[in-house]
Formats: sequence, structure tokens, C-alpha cells
Amino acid sequence: MAKYLIYLGPLSALIALGFVVHFWRTVMKYDEGPREMKEIANAIRIGARAYLRRQYRTVALFFLGAFILLHLLVFVGRSGALTEGYFNIFVPWAFLSGAALSAFAGFLGMTIATYASARTTNAARSSLNTALRIAFTGGSVMGLVVVGLGLLGLSFWYFFLNWFYLQRGLEEIVRIQTITSTMLNFGMGASAMALFARVGGGIFTKAADIGADLVGKTEAGIPEDDPRNPAVIADNVGDNVGDVAGLGADLYESYVGAILATCALAVSAGFDFLGVAAPFALSGVGLLASIFGMQFVQTGEEAEQKELLGALRRGVFASAIVIGIVSFPVIIALLGWSNVGMYFSVLFGLLCGIGIGLVTEHYTSVEYRATRSVAESTKTGHATVIIQGMAVGMESLAPFTFLVVVAIIASFYSAGGMASFSRGLCGIGLAAVGMLSTLGITLATDAYGPIADNAGGIAEMSGQPSIVRERTDALDSLGNTTAATGKGFCIGSAALAALALIAAYRDQVMLIAKDIAGGYDFTVLNTNVLAGLFFGSMLAFVFSSIAMVAVGRTAQKIVEEVRRQFREIKGILEGKAEPDYARCVDICTQASLKEMVLPSVIAVLSPILVGLVFGVEGVVGLLTGCLISGVALAVFAGNAGGAWDNAKKYIEDGNLGGKGSEAHMAAVTGDTVGDPFKDTVGPSLNILIKLISMVSVVFASFIVKYHLF
Repeated sequence: MAKYLIYLGPLSALIALGFVVHFWRTVMKYDEGPREMKEIANAIRIGARAYLRRQYRTVALFFLGAFILLHLLVFVGRSGALTEGYFNIFVPWAFLSGAALSAFAGFLGMTIATYASARTTNAARSSLNTALRIAFTGGSVMGLVVVGLGLLGLSFWYFFLNWFYLQRGLEEIVRIQTITSTMLNFGMGASAMALFARVGGGIFTKAADIGADLVGKTEAGIPEDDPRNPAVIADNVGDNVGDVAGLGADLYESYVGAILATCALAVSAGFDFLGVAAPFALSGVGLLASIFGMQFVQTGEEAEQKELLGALRRGVFASAIVIGIVSFPVIIALLGWSNVGMYFSVLFGLLCGIGIGLVTEHYTSVEYRATRSVAESTKTGHATVIIQGMAVGMESLAPFTFLVVVAIIASFYSAGGMASFSRGLCGIGLAAVGMLSTLGITLATDAYGPIADNAGGIAEMSGQPSIVRERTDALDSLGNTTAATGKGFCIGSAALAALALIAAYRDQVMLIAKDIAGGYDFTVLNTNVLAGLFFGSMLAFVFSSIAMVAVGRTAQKIVEEVRRQFREIKGILEGKAEPDYARCVDICTQASLKEMVLPSVIAVLSPILVGLVFGVEGVVGLLTGCLISGVALAVFAGNAGGAWDNAKKYIEDGNLGGKGSEAHMAAVTGDTVGDPFKDTVGPSLNILIKLISMVSVVFASFIVKYHLF
């Protein structure tokens, strides 16, 4: 009976995709509003689709090259230079399918977001609760399509490869090793696509946002999302391509990576096919629990920020409770009572994810001291708000680190600990699966934010009554908090998933090179490991620098274009002439696609180059150094940026002098600095640490064979 639990994965994925269709139809049943709203929403939709089409054409060249390279490695492997199990004929296709499903999930999520935003605005004319439901339902499409396609894609490869190698008569241990090794390439494809989507989308959205704010709000003194600003459509397009499509690709990769790493670790721990089935079954349970929790998200008509946040929390907590209860019999059925500690590993990961959300909320919501201290610092100028925001971001790393460390140690020892080291590592993998088990609803609350943000922009641009803007601002402010919480969740899950992948890399290397005399020395005193540690720590900062420079360079182009239009197109500021919105969208599109190439190439090639020079020990150092510095930098950047953003919103709500005051001008500066922190650097780093880990695992046999030292 237990062996059938693996079917929970594909079955729940199909159910989730059925709910995607249902939620899509639900959103489309609502009216998009008067002509002005429809025209603005259509302009945003056209711009977002144009960007994604151009991005996909650009990255297609990379994936074609990688596809050919993997085919060459398959050929080399069959000639005897590499183990066939690691580079077989299915490897290139698994890689390509992982990228394709990621791109498709991002496209679907972004499309429904562009349909939901105007409908949210129109609903806000009469009902706050209906507006919340539309925005959240749109976000739910993103959440379920990401998890559904990810789990369905993995399930397909698992069942197909199992059937294929059964026909060839491979013994069980060889078959399961070959299956998990091949499926890791699915994860590498997802990771590569996520990096392109997050980096490119992050550069687009923040360049447009900063350019619009610097000239519109700061120089021209016009409100945010004012239709007279030529960059305003590009700003709203950026919300969709960066914070919806990019976010979806990001968490798709985390989800897939956690499942795959746990499968590989289960094999190393000596479990049979039932052990590999565990992450599939748990993910299936989590997906169904997420759908259950989505039914609890609703609120009253005159709800305030705390009540709106409580509505989203109810859904997340309901899902977590279901997973906490149901995962126990699943673990017992698959792994037996002797491995009941694995259940507690799942539980620790689940609790860690909830804890990270609460910590992030504490440091980024205006309901708490940290963000209010940033707002208070605006009274003494621009410099103090930058100092206080950075201090809040740095401080937030302490409780985050505590939670992650507790989850790692607790999950390791509950699953086996030092008495059974490989099973302890498998416990860490299950903790990552447990944390991501609520991804369906967690991603829904995160993707809800850009929809609410666009709804507010559409309300402003279409000249809606003040009550509409008040309601959309309430939803948008909540979206800022959920987005910050989602980013904390992203980096927390990345930390556990990357740690599991590093363990999987070590196990792959030991399996491939089991005949090497003396084995490997992975201690920090090994100079190869130490060199890798330094390179890994440096990589996170250099990668962030390149991303920040790319945002600044693209933003400068937008600033120059907006100034040019204000100067040359007479009557824009008086509202008598229409700006050239398309030109700003085109500038952001071209620049972001060009700027994303260098950081993406660095991320893909770094582990291979370090491995060829310093060997597998150097790669372990690289992965560890990048994990530690990357997580710290991402948490700092995300929470500092979130605090600056919500501090500005707090002042705009009428506090500390309100809009137009000196405090507000200082807050705008903080928010402008924080934009690339929270929406480009932070999100890109969590992909970096997982991508280099995934590339390392896939190319482990190549590095073992051809490294120099």
C-alpha cells in the first residue's frame, strides 16, 4: 500500500492545475472596469508580454548551446570517459524540460496578474473584500501553476525513467541512482531559467521604478503612478515581469531543487524507492493543504492593515496545520517507525518557514518598531534614513540565522545525526521539503502583492475617487509586507535546499570516485577548500555589484528619457499631451536583457572553472562560502529594502508630515536605494547559491575526471 503514496505527487499536481483553471475563470468573471482602466491594463499587458517574448528568444540561445553541450557529454560518457548514469541520453531533455516548464509557469502567472490588476481596481470601487479576493485569487494561480507544473514535471521523469530502466533490466540500486542523477538536470534547467528571469526581471522593474521616482516624484513633484510620467507604464510592467514571472521561476526552482536534493540524499542514506517517494508524497500533501488554506482568505469591508494581514495568515497557518498532521502517517508508511525522526525533520522545516515569515514581517511591517524607527529617522534627513535602514537590515539577520541553524541541527539529529550521518543529511533535505510544502499558498500571498500594486497604479492613472485609492493603497501596503515575507521565505528555503544540494554533491563525488586512493579532504585547512571558500564569499558580493550597477545604468537611461520627454513634448505636465510610454518600456526591455547576460554566465561557469582548477574540494569550498555570504547578504538587502519601502508608505499615510514633507522626501531616497536591494540583489542571490550547487552536482563526474589539482 505504501508504494502507492508516490502517486500523491502527480495526482495532487493535476488537481492543482484543475484549480488553476477554476481560479483563472473566477478572476475573468469580474468586470475589468470602465474604458480608461481597460486601456491602461491592456498597455501593461502588451508591455509585459513583449518583454517575456524577447527574453525567451534571448535565453533560447543559451539553452540551445547547453543542450548541445550536454549531448556532447553524453557522447563522451558513452565512449567510457564518464559514467553513463550521470550523462545518459535523457540528460539534455530533462534539462530542457525543466527550463521550459519554468518559463511556461512564469508566463501563465504573469498573464493572469495583468488580467487581475484592473479587476481588483474596479472591485475596490465598491468592496475591499472583493478586491482582496480577486488579487489573492490571481496570486493563487501563480502559486498553484508553479507547484503543479514543477511536481508534474518531476513525476513524469521519475515514472518514465523507472519504466525505461526496468525494461533494460537494471538492478534496483543502479536504477535508482541513474534516475535521481538524470532528474537533477531537470533542476539545473529550472535554476538557469530562474536566474535569467529573476536577474532580467529585477533589472527591468527596479530601473523603471527608480527612473519614474527620480524624475516624476523628486524633480517634477507629481504623484506616484501619475499618468503624466512617461515611465509609469514601464514601472507597472516591471512589477509583472520581475515580481510575478521572476518570482514564480525563483520559487519553482527552489521547490524542484529541494525535492531533487532529498531524492539524491535518500539514495545515499540507503533508502529504496520508498525513500525517494517521500519528498514526492509530502509535496503532494502540501499542495492539497495549500488549496485547503486558500479558502480561509477573506476579510471585512472596513478592515485595517492588521486584519488584512490576519486574513492571509489564516490561510498559511491552516495549510501548515494540515501538513503537520498528515505528514506523520505518510512518513511512517514510507519509511517505517524506525525512521519516525524524519517526520520531525519535516516539522522543523515547516516551523522554520513560518518563523522566517514572522521575523521578516517584524522587520518590514509598519506595525512594528523596526520599520517605524526607519520612518522616524527621516525627520533628520536623507543620511539618517539610509543609516537606520541598513542597521535594521543587519539586525534582522540575527533571528533569521538562529531559526535556520536550529532547523538544520534539529532536523539533522532527529533524522539520525552522527550515528547515521547520511540519514541526518537526508533529514535536512526533508526539512527543506517541509518548509516548501506550503509553497502553493505562500507564493499566492507573495504574487498577490504586485497585483495590488498595479491596481493602485491603475486607480491613480484612471483618475478614480479617493476611496478607491485608499482601498488599493491598503492592499498595496499589505502586499509590501507579504512580498518582503516571501523574499525571506525564498532565501530561507534556498539556504536549506542549497545545503542539501552541497551534501548531494559530496555524496555524488564519493560515489563516482570511490576508487580514488585516500579519498578527499573537505576540512577547512585544505588549501583547495580554503581557496574555494574565499572565491565563494567573493562571488556573492561581485554578483550583487554587477546586478546593482546594471540597475543603476538602466535607471539612468530611463531618467534621461523621461527628462527628454518632459522637455521636448509640450503639454505633458499640464496633462494636455500623452507621453511616449512605449519608449520607456522598450529601453528597459533592451537594457535588462543585455545586462542579465554577464551575471548569468558568471553563475553558470564559476563552479565548473573552480572545479577544474581546485578540484572537487575547491567546489565544496565555493558552495559553502557562497551559501554563507549569499544568505547573509540577501537577508540584509531584502529586509533593509522592505523597511525603507514601508517607512515611505507609513509617511504617505499621513504620519510625520505626510506627502510632500521633508520627511517624505528623505523616505523616497531610502525607498529608491532599497529598491534594487530588495527586488534585484536579494532575490537573485538565493538563485545564485542554488544554481551553482545544482551545476556542481550535475558536473561532478566531469570535475572528478578532468580537474588539474
